[in-house]
Amino acid sequence: MPGLPFRGRRKQDAGAPTEDEIRAHVAGVASAAAAEVEPVPAVVADRTAAAFFDVDNTMMMGASLFWFARGLASRKYLTSRDIARFAWQQAKFRVAGNESAGDMLTIRETALAFVAGREVSEIVDAGEEIYDELMADRIWSGTRNLAQQHLDAGQRVWLVTATPVELARIIAHRLGLTGALGTVSEVVDGRYTGRLVGELMHGEAKAEAVRALAEREGLDLSRCTAYSDSANDLPMLTLTGTAVAVNPDTELRAVARSRDWTIRDFRTGRKAARIGVPTVAAAALTGGAVGGALAFRRRRLL
Repeated sequence: MPGLPFRGRRKQDAGAPTEDEIRAHVAGVASAAAAEVEPVPAVVADRTAAAFFDVDNTMMMGASLFWFARGLASRKYLTSRDIARFAWQQAKFRVAGNESAGDMLTIRETALAFVAGREVSEIVDAGEEIYDELMADRIWSGTRNLAQQHLDAGQRVWLVTATPVELARIIAHRLGLTGALGTVSEVVDGRYTGRLVGELMHGEAKAEAVRALAEREGLDLSRCTAYSDSANDLPMLTLTGTAVAVNPDTELRAVARSRDWTIRDFRTGRKAARIGVPTVAAAALTGGAVGGALAFRRRRLL
């Protein structure tokens, strides 16, 4: 696969892309292709500028997939043991700050496997209900206001997240945003196969998705803005002309300060303590391991 435009590759290193780079490219292109585009805003449209927001801990308190999994458990798709099991695995990733190739391979091979054979419409309907029950009240109003500022300026706004694209779309639509780039699952005849298309929407894959969408929509990335809480999203943050660290982790805060990026923190001490458990110990799904949250099958289909 020659000539893939991977960020940061020097000319002297421009040989054949690695397998991980190919997966990231495929995932990014698939996510951009799946992105729904709303009509331009009623205000004077700024067609070449846009904003890209991470979801977990950036747009929403904690991890969207943790709340989604809780909602699925209440509907007997998952058991409490399943949730505890994958939460521990994701907490390990979050605390360690990185994921090994073996870990990511396991996640990639098993992510979304529990929905294999189920109709997409069934999961989407559940997602709509779960958003109302568990997610709507966890949107950061400060981050939502930042997104609204872009919309008011005639710019389009996309979510970019490792969360499955079906859930990401629900969140985007409920917030009145343009659309979402998320992890894409293979679908045949309206049913999930249990496999991913390419890679999880993580790290470089997010940058690939944004790049592919920008090419399709005629965006000037130097005029675009990216928002995230995690250093794992540096490929996306460094792709756009403006980067903003929202509720940043320690590493991203340091990078933002060194590069003179804007830092916006909407957490209070009390609120940060209250959401700390689902964010780090139970719902540590940001930073690319999100798809693994759905990796564990419930013991029996009900």
